[in-house]
Amino acid sequence: MADNIYDELKWRGLIFQESGQDELRSYLSDEKISVYCGFDPTADSLHIGHLVPLITLRRFQEYGHSVLPLAGGATGMIGDPSGKSQERNLLSSDDIAHNVESIKSQLKQIIDFSGDSATLVNNFDWISKINIIEYLRDIGKNFSVNVMMNRDSVSSRLEGKEAGLSYTEFSYMVLQGYDFLHLNREHNCTLQIGGSDQWGNMTSGMDLIRRSNGKRSFCMTVPLIMKSDGTKFGKTAGGSVWLDPKQTCPYDFYQYWFNVADADVIRFIKFFTFLPQDVVEALQASVEQEPHLREAQKKLAWEMTTMIHGEEEAKKAIFAAAALFGREDIREVDAITMDALHNATEAPSFSSLDEVEGILSLLTASGLCKSSGEARKMVQGNGISLNNEKVKDFRYKPVQEDLIHQTYLVLRKGKKDFSVIKFT
Repeated sequence: MADNIYDELKWRGLIFQESGQDELRSYLSDEKISVYCGFDPTADSLHIGHLVPLITLRRFQEYGHSVLPLAGGATGMIGDPSGKSQERNLLSSDDIAHNVESIKSQLKQIIDFSGDSATLVNNFDWISKINIIEYLRDIGKNFSVNVMMNRDSVSSRLEGKEAGLSYTEFSYMVLQGYDFLHLNREHNCTLQIGGSDQWGNMTSGMDLIRRSNGKRSFCMTVPLIMKSDGTKFGKTAGGSVWLDPKQTCPYDFYQYWFNVADADVIRFIKFFTFLPQDVVEALQASVEQEPHLREAQKKLAWEMTTMIHGEEEAKKAIFAAAALFGREDIREVDAITMDALHNATEAPSFSSLDEVEGILSLLTASGLCKSSGEARKMVQGNGISLNNEKVKDFRYKPVQEDLIHQTYLVLRKGKKDFSVIKFT
């Protein structure tokens, strides 16, 4: 652990942009400050793309600073144009309120709210009280339209081929800037952190504080993450990797991190975990010398699944992975995990075994085999397993005793492809 939070963030590669570099390092070393990071509750769950700035807030906590995670109850109704080619669908106040409530429990997995060093704030509480005259006279007069037009989030939309930019979205920068001013007044907040796409919005808040009360404040962005192969971080064939276990089950969550490429794993360990430098260096050596063991990926997957879902769910995810590939008793996998795997593999459901002609029809219905002919050849070639037992006879028809938890069958083709079929 570094002597101060600035050096810790620098070693982890978490500082992308910052205002007043030398001054900020001294300030963070000499003072215990209040820092905030905002997120707009546009869905009823956060996804792993939100994690870097939120985990960075927790790092500030670890060094004795106070943190203010901000739910954008108001700005979420407006829509941030940053990084968007067209306007978002606007959510109702009821939808936003529901999303904020849903996300609170997820924040508690990341940030420590047990003491007085963390306070969840919602900008609806103060923005909703501003009248239009106050907004234009006291806030809007401090923003230069010329400067706003040059911000990337605005200029990219105006220069694009899409429908341009509405005034609603254009005002987002003003509202986010006012958030910083409000938190500076009410909580003595002097630092805002966020993703690098937020730099223009963040510096607008810093300028507003200076114009309004002459105080010094700072901004710092963390990098937006891309994978080494150029694909987007946090996305799979099934969509975003969510923190809500109902949207991304703990098994799939664990597997996402376990399947991180060697070229990315150490960088992600630095970004997302709290592992100290000596442990990270040992894992890096393992990647370089024994990459086939995937020790770094196992550690990353364990740390992240434990952080978001708890140790028990992490253990279940590890056990389920081992069981699915024949190293543990498949019948010991709990029913909740089985159901999540059924949903994740988009496997078929049947009302009863009477609907199933036999193993070949199950293989084609599950998509593991394209035809009955292929399924038959796979069985004859010893390439099909039912509940981790090799299927010897292509005419075999599953019976009631085969059902795990009286509900599921696990079919596997070869070593990696599997499907969890459900009988309701």
